[in-house]
Amino acid sequence: MTTSAHPRRRPPATPARLREGMLQRVEERLRSLLTEEHRGRRTAEPRSTALVVGVTELVQAGVDRVRPVICLNGFLAAGGDPDGPAADAAVTAAVALEFLDTCLMIRADVHDNAPMRRGIPTLHISHAAEHERNGWRGESRRFGEGTAVLAGDLALAYADRLAARLPHSVRELWDDLRTERVIGAHADVAAATEYLDDPWPERCITGCTRGCAAGWYGLHHALLIGASLAGRADLVAVYEEYASALHAAWRLRGFLEGGPGYDTDAQFLREVVFGGHAREQAEQSITTLLHRATTTAATAPVPPDWRTELTTFAHHVAGHTTR
Repeated sequence: MTTSAHPRRRPPATPARLREGMLQRVEERLRSLLTEEHRGRRTAEPRSTALVVGVTELVQAGVDRVRPVICLNGFLAAGGDPDGPAADAAVTAAVALEFLDTCLMIRADVHDNAPMRRGIPTLHISHAAEHERNGWRGESRRFGEGTAVLAGDLALAYADRLAARLPHSVRELWDDLRTERVIGAHADVAAATEYLDDPWPERCITGCTRGCAAGWYGLHHALLIGASLAGRADLVAVYEEYASALHAAWRLRGFLEGGPGYDTDAQFLREVVFGGHAREQAEQSITTLLHRATTTAATAPVPPDWRTELTTFAHHVAGHTTR
C-alpha cells in the first residue's frame, strides 16, 4: 500500500521572516564584495589588503545591521516585493548604508581615540601597534590614524559605488544623506570644541532638522530610501513623523543609560544634577515620544502586520524591550 506524500508547508511569510530573508542577501552581498576585493588587491598590490582586511573585520563584527534593517523595514512595509526586481536595489541600498556606517564609525573612533569597537581593537589602535612592533619609520600614532582614515575612505568608496547603481530618485536621497551626515558630524565636533555642546538632547525632542549632529537623517533617510524603491512617495510624511519621534526617544534613552555619544558631561548631568523627579520626567518624555511613533505606525497606510512590526521596532529602539 502506498501513501501519498504531503508537501511540506512553508512557514508563514511574516514581516520578520521577509526581512530576515532579505538580510541574508545583504550578508551574502557584503561577504561577496569584500572577498572579491581582497582577492583582487592581494595580487595587484599586497599592501593594500590591510585596508580591505580592516573594513572586513569591522563589517563582520557588526551584528545589528541597524541601517539595513531600517531600510528594509521601509521597503517591505511600503509593499515592496522581496522577490521582485526592486528587491535587488533594496539589498544594494542596505549594503551601501552598512558601508557608510562603517566609514563614519572609523572616523569617529579616530577622533575619539576609542580603543575598542564591536569587541575588537579599533583600526587606528591596531595599525599603530603593528607599526610599533615592526619598528617602522615615523610615528606609530600618526601611521595608525592615517591608515584607519584611509580604510574609512575605502568603505565610503564601496558605499558610493553601490549607490551609483540605484534609481535616480534614490540617488538623490543618498546624496542628501551623505552630505547631512558629514555636516552633522562637524556640527557635533565644533560644538564640543567651542564648549557649546549640551548632553541633554533638547534639539532632538523639539524636532531635528538639517545638520542634526545626532544623525536623525540616518533613520529618516533609510526609511525614505526603502519607500522610494517600493514606489510609495505617499509615505514620506508618515515616515518622517515616525522617524522624528523614534529618534528623539532613542536619544533620550541613550542619555539616561549612557549610550554611544554621551560622554562624562552626560554622566555628570545624570548623576549629580539629575534628580529622581527629573529622571521620571525624562522617562515620561520617552513614553510620549514612543506613543507618537507607535500611533503613526498604527495608522500608516501599510498592511496591518507591518503596522505591528513598525510598532514593535519602535519599542525595541526606544529601549522598552531587551536589546
